[in-house]
Amino acid sequence: MRTGSIRHPLYARGMACLFLAISASPGLAQEAEPWHTLIRPERVFDAATGEVRSGWAVLVAGERIQSVGPVEDVRAPRGARVVDLPGATLLPGLIDAHSHLFLHPYDETLWDDQVLKEARAYRTLMAGVNAERTLMSGFTLLRDLGSEGAGWADLAVRDAIADGLIPGPRVLTATLAIAATASYAPGPRGWDPDLALPQGAQMVTGETEIRRAVREQAGHGADVIKVYADFRRASGTAPTFTLSELEVLVDEATAAGLPVSAHASSPEGMRRAALAGARTIEHGSEGTAAVFSLMAERGVVFYPTLAAAAAYDEYFSGLDGGWELDSPEAELSPRIGGSLQAVREARQAGVVVGLGSDVGVFPHGESWRELAWLVRAGMSPAEALQAATVVNARALGLEGTVGEIWQGAYADLVAVEGDPTASVEAVRNVVFVMKGGQVYLEP
Repeated sequence: MRTGSIRHPLYARGMACLFLAISASPGLAQEAEPWHTLIRPERVFDAATGEVRSGWAVLVAGERIQSVGPVEDVRAPRGARVVDLPGATLLPGLIDAHSHLFLHPYDETLWDDQVLKEARAYRTLMAGVNAERTLMSGFTLLRDLGSEGAGWADLAVRDAIADGLIPGPRVLTATLAIAATASYAPGPRGWDPDLALPQGAQMVTGETEIRRAVREQAGHGADVIKVYADFRRASGTAPTFTLSELEVLVDEATAAGLPVSAHASSPEGMRRAALAGARTIEHGSEGTAAVFSLMAERGVVFYPTLAAAAAYDEYFSGLDGGWELDSPEAELSPRIGGSLQAVREARQAGVVVGLGSDVGVFPHGESWRELAWLVRAGMSPAEALQAATVVNARALGLEGTVGEIWQGAYADLVAVEGDPTASVEAVRNVVFVMKGGQVYLEP
């Protein structure tokens, strides 16, 4: 049952005026008490340790967690709402650190056709629908890495969610993203050279244009700067920026207080991004032991986007199989096998691996797929859940506010049937969703 209520900003403004009027009246002014919700699941997932705590409860006050611990020690005030979740595991709200709200699966509509043929207004409305699906699937925070030709519309979706106008997860947005001239789609290869095609990213050449692009995106309100450090070229996937250009980009982003996410799959593209100071590297399927060692040394977090790799093979490889989660190792497609091996080598080198699925390539609301693929790559279910919670919170600079069920953190909470530390696919069965203390789904 969905229970989240969405209030129009005019309603909120009216209530604020009413509150001010009451507060100004003699004898009526008093400090507002936060509402309380006591949640009693079968068990609580402790993201810090990766363990489950049976018989624990969580008390929420307003938008934050007030206390957590054994149920007999968590005391709720009189009148508190009680939510019982027998048989369920309570998790911190899950985080997908690589999403695209403005895309939908490529077996529905090819990427070029989405960018070139779908109206921006249509794509924006669709992004709102995708955001709700994401929230109801238990993911309460997204890092959305590029509007993919939809301009600044991702900022509007982010802000509409934050203002309570539409339901959705918290969103960190990269806006346009940055690519080297002629080094992102659509085109120019394969298109009439006289056509001025809309672009999926902001194209730049040279340090002056790089600084301008970062300043423009930061000025519009980006939360992160996304750069395509490599792309498909005549010789295959290869770097598109020099090391000095990437250093300029990171320098300008750092001056604006923003981290940098680098799309990179080739060893040299990954190496340059890591040396330049990127906070995270996306995809990385061709990473080598030397590159992963460098990433570990510099504290670069790796998002392998395994679920998207599987979706690409399903759509375009022409193979009969090899992209399924249960495919025998010897039958995995080369793309999937290489991506899984990259995760294993990265972890062996000491690289932190988080959960970033590239959802949008496959259906929104199914980011759980990345959890399952991380387990296939060698993580335990608990480690995969940590990647989607506390690891991502740290990588995104949000440690202590999201990603853990602990006093003072935002009350972003999700419950699933069963125990996902025994079988991670239990996260598919979401029975309760709370974000910022507001319940959106309950039994």
